[in-house]
Amino acid sequence: MNTIVKDLEALNLISQALHPLDGSVHDYDRLIQEIGNANYVLIGEASHGTHEFYRERAHLTQRLIEEKGFHAVAVEADWPDAYRANEYVKGMGDSTSAVEALAGFDRFPTWMWRNTDMVDFLNWLREYNDHLPTGQNKVGIYGLDLYGLSASIQVVLKFLDQTDPKAAQIARERYACFDPYLGNIQEYAYVTSIGLRSDCQEQAVQQLVDFQQARLNSLTKYTNAQRETIFNAEQNARLISNAEQYYRNLFTSHITAWNLRDTHMEETLQALLEHLKQQNNQPPKVVIWAHNSHIGDARGTEMGWQGEINIGQLVRQRYGPQSYSIGFTTYDGTVTAADNWDSLPLRRHVRPALKKSYEQLFHQVGIPNFWLSVSHDPLLKSTLHEPMLERGIGVIYQPQTERQSHYFKARLSDQFDAVIHLDTTQAVEPLERNIYWEKGEVPETYPSSF
Repeated sequence: MNTIVKDLEALNLISQALHPLDGSVHDYDRLIQEIGNANYVLIGEASHGTHEFYRERAHLTQRLIEEKGFHAVAVEADWPDAYRANEYVKGMGDSTSAVEALAGFDRFPTWMWRNTDMVDFLNWLREYNDHLPTGQNKVGIYGLDLYGLSASIQVVLKFLDQTDPKAAQIARERYACFDPYLGNIQEYAYVTSIGLRSDCQEQAVQQLVDFQQARLNSLTKYTNAQRETIFNAEQNARLISNAEQYYRNLFTSHITAWNLRDTHMEETLQALLEHLKQQNNQPPKVVIWAHNSHIGDARGTEMGWQGEINIGQLVRQRYGPQSYSIGFTTYDGTVTAADNWDSLPLRRHVRPALKKSYEQLFHQVGIPNFWLSVSHDPLLKSTLHEPMLERGIGVIYQPQTERQSHYFKARLSDQFDAVIHLDTTQAVEPLERNIYWEKGEVPETYPSSF
């Protein structure tokens, strides 16, 4: 078929099927209906630095909590850092404000969670929980990721110091294996990968096993609040064990390291679901927030075709129609991102999407903002099954290598159940804005001087 004709047919199908977004309170009524009775809703983002992705994701989550009775939000963040926010929204812990509750996110990329949209969401969740009837379990927010090895060690040791000093001493001796590298865990990854020193796998795994056995032997003795504290400590022990394995593979196999990370996310989700089931005495309902590359089924992307898996695939395989995934796309605008790892956040211009990409296709529809069900209409599903480019911006944006660095092939209707397209988007606002972010980036069209 002629390419131009084929593109026109696709645009016509999309135009007929889309649901415009105009900021109305009813924007997502049909989407909420389509989600139906799903217990696991995965909501993505096409970058880690776009205001509208955070805003719309929060808005959808609020409706799922209020209208569908969701119990928790699980996010692409380290467990100990997110747990401080969890304590705040439940009226626990030491934080007196949402900004303070996000203080644990003090490592690169800080803006990913320390931003104004997250402050708004935490404040909303705190207020929602404060107005729940006495005795009703509050909605929490939990981290799924595994980068916070050092912080997790401190949580485990503090818990054992308070509950079992003898066990704390054993744990301290085991975790001492990591001591030379806690300031730079990448060094641990490097020296173990090339065999310069033995790894800490045995120590980390044994500590997790001991922790799990102690919990099983004493679980019935505790109240729900005490079980939450024990659960928090155990998840940190799990993170340490899985993070050790992840870093040990970081320099030897990118695919293995990626798969270990997303498997950890799914394992943590399963542990959270079991914990929530015990608390609520009913099947739990959880919203998962992560980048499109994690929550869109990997089997529908170039990543999956190369052997990578992700939490979106694992959840869909386990729960089938009980799960529902939503991706985001944008055509252009600005984004908060760094030039390189550990660099300052900048407010960067996002280049217009490349030709033959889903983003460009949606831009050509001519409706600035809309959502689209991509897996229910057989004709549309078939049209969006054609592999096309899809853009993903993480915490680093390198427009000079746009195609190689930020695009991959995907079959959108295999990847998501629905997609939200926001044509022009703006950078998320970090809580700590440096002079370079405030100034913004000079557009590429700015005239040069000679």
